[in-house]
Amino acid sequence: MEDLKEPKRKRNAQPWKKSKLISKDEEAIPDIEDIFSDKETQKIRESLLDWYDHHQRDLPWRRKQTNPLQVEEEEEKEKRAYGVWVSEVMLQQTRVQTVIDYYNRWMLKWPTLQHLALSSLEEVNEMWAGLGYYRRARFLLEGARMIVTKGDGFPNTVSSLRKVPGIGDYTAGAIASIAFKEVVPVVDGNVIRVLARLKAISANPKDSMTIKNFWKLATQLVDPCCPGDFNQSLMELGATVCTPSNPSCTLCPISSQCRALSISKQDKSVLVTDYPTKVVKVKQRREISAVCVVEILGTKGPIEGDQSDSGFLLVKRPDNGLLAGLWEFPTVNMSQEADLTTRKKEIDHFLKKVFRLDPQKTCSMVLREHIGEFVHIFSHIRLKVYVELLVIHLKGGMSEFFSKHKNEGPSWKYVEKKDLSNLGLTSGVRKVYTMVEKFKQSKLSTDSAPAKKKRTNMRKLRSTGVN
Repeated sequence: MEDLKEPKRKRNAQPWKKSKLISKDEEAIPDIEDIFSDKETQKIRESLLDWYDHHQRDLPWRRKQTNPLQVEEEEEKEKRAYGVWVSEVMLQQTRVQTVIDYYNRWMLKWPTLQHLALSSLEEVNEMWAGLGYYRRARFLLEGARMIVTKGDGFPNTVSSLRKVPGIGDYTAGAIASIAFKEVVPVVDGNVIRVLARLKAISANPKDSMTIKNFWKLATQLVDPCCPGDFNQSLMELGATVCTPSNPSCTLCPISSQCRALSISKQDKSVLVTDYPTKVVKVKQRREISAVCVVEILGTKGPIEGDQSDSGFLLVKRPDNGLLAGLWEFPTVNMSQEADLTTRKKEIDHFLKKVFRLDPQKTCSMVLREHIGEFVHIFSHIRLKVYVELLVIHLKGGMSEFFSKHKNEGPSWKYVEKKDLSNLGLTSGVRKVYTMVEKFKQSKLSTDSAPAKKKRTNMRKLRSTGVN
């Protein structure tokens, strides 16, 4: 990610050395016909780097401070490596335009690895809220703490980077090549698409042997003088030109080397988009959960809009598994579809077990209603969520409630309504809360209608002189 105004690079100033990222066994993969010739390799490198110089997007993680001596101090390299790491992790499964704002906020709050290492998981999750795949955020924090604790500086090779939690081959290659100029490849979905079309590879792109073949091809192509820029040019081409559905072949700088394009010109029944081969997605697992939004009233009524001094109970999810360590409203996972009565019984059992909430003893029920359901989609799960609102008064007050629950059961907390929006809640939890707020507004309008009609009728009576 070099500065756009730097002088034109001197390429091939040193003999190219094969990356150590691929083992000798992997280098022995067959399909020799897929290997690029030396002439092809040189042409692709030159064409892509020239194109990248003129067409790369202006993204915050690609910017760096101008250094008149063209020498990067170790501290600058580490800061850049940190920025590349954060951006690459955020970009996994997330659109660039979405990531930009998150990246800028993140770097403003934690400008260095050391700043991040001092933060808490809850702070990180709050900053990450809305990006999804929260495991990525946890690994960033764990990795930062590990690097800082070891005290050896930022890992600067693929082999050392792979030892950091959450850093795989792709992220290691990106950091090592971009920040430290190690001559190693990167292979992500964009790179696979470009390579599959360049060599018209019709093999299953998800197959382990095929993936090794893509790494072999990428290893051959990576430019020895500008490995970081070359890797970014390959990814940029896939993201902006060689797209999945509507590739802009006329704008592609390496279209003359593209075998898929050549085949499609000769045979109209073959399309460039036939490569890589489409893989049938694994069917999503169906799950069902019942969510109970427990609102504890203060001195005001159950539905007072933003003026209510109420609060909500949140439960922390387990430290392992889906959405690990994140906060949610009390939730019960159901083994199968269940009617409202069954769901309420399951929820009551959960509330009594975790909070000792018992309408007969510890609290009085003000309102309890089923307010709807929705389907929340994860990459591998289709989750149907039933939502109900339970509004209560605590008979003994908040202080007595908290004193009875010290160091017991799952982690939970009480959050005042005014603070709820500042928490790093997942999109699914926010959907639940939005449903609750809409229900309240609807109920408030319905309940106030008779009173409003009565006041209107009284005004009419007075205007006609009727007492």
